[in-house]
Amino acid sequence: MTVNTLSPSAERTHTLQRRIRWIVSATIAYNVVEAVIAITAGGIASSSALVAFGLDSTIEVLSAAAVAWQFTRRDPERWEKGTLRVIAVAFFALAAYVTASSLLALVLRTDVEHSTLGLVITALSVLLMPFLSLAERRAGRELGSATAVADSKQTLICTYLSAAVLVGLVLNSLFGWWWADAIAGLVIAGFAVREGIEAWRGDACATSVGMLLEDERDEHVQDEHDASAR
Repeated sequence: MTVNTLSPSAERTHTLQRRIRWIVSATIAYNVVEAVIAITAGGIASSSALVAFGLDSTIEVLSAAAVAWQFTRRDPERWEKGTLRVIAVAFFALAAYVTASSLLALVLRTDVEHSTLGLVITALSVLLMPFLSLAERRAGRELGSATAVADSKQTLICTYLSAAVLVGLVLNSLFGWWWADAIAGLVIAGFAVREGIEAWRGDACATSVGMLLEDERDEHVQDEHDASAR
């Protein structure tokens, strides 16, 4: 992973940190809306892929919240391993649910109804997520933050998931390929397993949230130190 080795000025650093905070906040807010719409639309259309897509968005939000909570502790490193294990278990549970529901849909030949709402939310994600990822990656590289760059790549994964579900919905709507939805669900399950393994090994998916909170705390401590020195 390549990041900028030249440290930006203090003013520029503050600007970049604020920009990343806004990007992360926007990503989390969108994922909340995306999860609600996808799960609702998936339930109406009997689409296991849409439901799985919504659940994956929910886990992304919960993962970020878990890391944010971790960095509100006095000794965040103490909680890191446990937090990552919770995130990993959540991803493994998602993968198990999606795999079971997708395989069941294939065996029972479950008909998936057309979902205009599902098409809209997945298409919107395909269009929006790359811009959020690119903005965070550029800011992270200039700031020299490997965690921000890694988080931007995690956002990009959401684009791939959106594209997989969108393709499945389009194929089902145009050609009646009911099995395409289940295949898309299995693709999401594969991504969930991958993310769960990375979290279990210690590669936090949403560490940029914690990094930003830690930066804010360090800035506050530095300000207090400067004030006392004066």
